Amino acid sequence: MIELWVGTINSYLWGSILIYLLTGCGIWFTIRLKGLQFRQFFHMFSVLKSSRKTNSHGISSFQALCTTLAARVGTGNLMGVAVAISLGGAGAVFWMWLIALVGMATAFAESALGQLYKEKDANGNYRGGPAYYMSKGLKSKKLAITFSLCLFFGYGFVFSSVQANSITDAFYGSYGIEPLVTGIIITLLTAVIILGGLKNIARFAEITVPFMGLAYVIICLVVLAMNIELLPAVISDIFASAFGLKEAGSGLVGAAIIQGVKRGLYSNEAGMGSAPNAAAAAVPYPPHPVSQGYVQMLAVFFDTIVICSCTAFLILLFDGHHGDFQGIQLTQQALAYQVGDWGQDFITFAILLFAFTSIVANFAYADNNLKYLNLDNMLGHWFLRLGFLAMLVFGSVASLPEVIALADMSIGLMTVVNVTALFLLTNVVVSISKDYHQQKKAKQLPCYQPSEQQQTQFHLTKGIW
Repeated sequence: MIELWVGTINSYLWGSILIYLLTGCGIWFTIRLKGLQFRQFFHMFSVLKSSRKTNSHGISSFQALCTTLAARVGTGNLMGVAVAISLGGAGAVFWMWLIALVGMATAFAESALGQLYKEKDANGNYRGGPAYYMSKGLKSKKLAITFSLCLFFGYGFVFSSVQANSITDAFYGSYGIEPLVTGIIITLLTAVIILGGLKNIARFAEITVPFMGLAYVIICLVVLAMNIELLPAVISDIFASAFGLKEAGSGLVGAAIIQGVKRGLYSNEAGMGSAPNAAAAAVPYPPHPVSQGYVQMLAVFFDTIVICSCTAFLILLFDGHHGDFQGIQLTQQALAYQVGDWGQDFITFAILLFAFTSIVANFAYADNNLKYLNLDNMLGHWFLRLGFLAMLVFGSVASLPEVIALADMSIGLMTVVNVTALFLLTNVVVSISKDYHQQKKAKQLPCYQPSEQQQTQFHLTKGIW
């Protein structure tokens, strides 16, 4: 009965509601911010140049970027893209790109708000995120608690067990290592990292994410260079299939749109309310909440436009040779076809790094939301740590369809709550964006100094700005 109920909710949430809601949100903020992700595209990289600045109260913007990329870049970038192309054809890639481009505006909005409404915890460290801007910006404790419950269940217990399952399955399939053995090793390594708190997690992400991302992108660029003469036909196929211009693929347009949009939304996480938790913990430079919006906009670009596209091109260059391969096996065989058997091993280790960094970042998100569940104390933190680690061991050996269904429901409801809050706080996003760009236009270093009226109007924490 419960399975049927959860399945029905998920079919509505992921089958239609979230696609329209998140797409609409991206278009809405693209319009309200006047295409900021296109007009100020190169400014994202300018902000990144100064992103390593920090102080004792928070992590650097670069560490926040790496932490959110660690969560965004998971097995979905390798496996999910393969599934999207298998079900929706080459045209799914175009719609994946499109949803990422409008989703950049959503990522900008939620991360700027997360930074704006941050506060200091008992240890003097910055904390913030959707629960904080719901509680303060909208004066709605109920929304904040609802959001925190969904995030706590999804990111605190379930998603990481699924990532652990992906790692152990990959190593069992490639090397015959028992899942429980791999699961215990993953759990011990995770314990060492998460017991050091958010700053330790951020330092780990800062080292690991650039390495894993660059290694994967470089390998894919080498493959593209090897097949440079085939690229025009692949790109043409993507656009033709996206709009049904190919006679044989005209009936796949609907599937291409659905699969591409779903893959883009699920991969880049824009609007889900996860990334603002890390964005709020950063010390922004320039010292303005909008600068963190730019940094997290860049995370969506890297995740989908760069990394997901690498996987897509690998698979499309493999077209006609893939037989019955599906999911992660399709990605593995696509690379092995180009570079030899070691390509399959490379993908196995890429899964390890991508999924493991997601595990660590997921813990950071859950830990950040303990306040609104009245668990921001020693007992609450240890409950999360032990439960989180236990679920990694469980996930490494279990079959998780029912748990995954519950997690999908949690993340879906969490996203609905967050996007509702974003729509309601649109004027705040527009206001702080104007302030930033007016200072930038005047050749000043943007610095956020709200007036007393703005402090009261926006319900900001005193002393933060």
